[in-house]
Amino acid sequence: MTSTRPRVVVTRRLPDAIETRMMELFDARLNLDDKAMSQAELAGAVADADVLVPTVSDRIDAEIIAAAGKRLKLIASFGTGIDHIDMDAAKAKSIMVTNTPGVLTEDTADMTMALILAVPRRLAEGERLIRSGNWTGWSPTTMLGHRIWGKRLGIVGMGRIGQAVARRARGFGLSIHYHNRRRVHEETETELEATYWDSLDQMLARMDIVSINCPYTPATYHLLNRRRLELVKPNAYIVNTSRGEVVDENALTQLLGSGAIAGAGLDVFENEPAVNPKLLALDNVVLLPHMGSATIEGRIAMGEKVIINIKTMADGHNPPDRVLETMF
Repeated sequence: MTSTRPRVVVTRRLPDAIETRMMELFDARLNLDDKAMSQAELAGAVADADVLVPTVSDRIDAEIIAAAGKRLKLIASFGTGIDHIDMDAAKAKSIMVTNTPGVLTEDTADMTMALILAVPRRLAEGERLIRSGNWTGWSPTTMLGHRIWGKRLGIVGMGRIGQAVARRARGFGLSIHYHNRRRVHEETETELEATYWDSLDQMLARMDIVSINCPYTPATYHLLNRRRLELVKPNAYIVNTSRGEVVDENALTQLLGSGAIAGAGLDVFENEPAVNPKLLALDNVVLLPHMGSATIEGRIAMGEKVIINIKTMADGHNPPDRVLETMF
């Protein structure tokens, strides 16, 4: 570090309490108007910063990292995912990367469960009907959906969030199934009464609801591609609160439109913030603006992790949430 107060560039507005603490501890450069920084602005920011605090919507690619000055030692990402950062480029320049794991588990699981309820019960459609002024009153055959009690839930990715979803889903009478890179501990399976599927294909073909909770990596890009989506039962539902890139969005949209899949609840999209116009036209889809982790408590906890990571590195120690080991 060039001074006892590292220069920290923050790319977006953060909760007031977090920004205030950053101003107290660091030479912090805040983004007060909350306008997303362009690639040119990001390149300028890393040129003379000790620490960059980007969000998951900032693309920190090889070109940005190449523009970094010798001062830049840490990219302290405000978020759990790191797919927006070119990790190889950071490693090549001995720039450490940290994230904010663990603090969004319950918030994301809550939103996942909300979508699991909303899609089969047609909550968004019902809300739109009320607002349209076209509701003519109750009848035995109006707005019929499907109960979720007794149905099978297939969780793709049984990490912290997947397990938190499973705990909630059991309370709603869902039978828990999962596919994961590695089978979870026997104690966890017993607690959740979860059935493990080594074959994702076989699981998808048998589930009533599929919840995508795996991280986005090169290995999970279009994990649910057209071939796999076509395995899903026509009366089943897809819920995605992970990353849009895990699903072939064009294929999903076509299958939803043709009735080959009954419905979907999507909090994430492949080309955010752009949303496929054909998705917008579908009534059997609940669409949310990437708000799965959007709680005040969660955002403050994320910011506190960012501060701890920066402060720990500034004090000459390895940050607790580093995701990339460097040479120092």
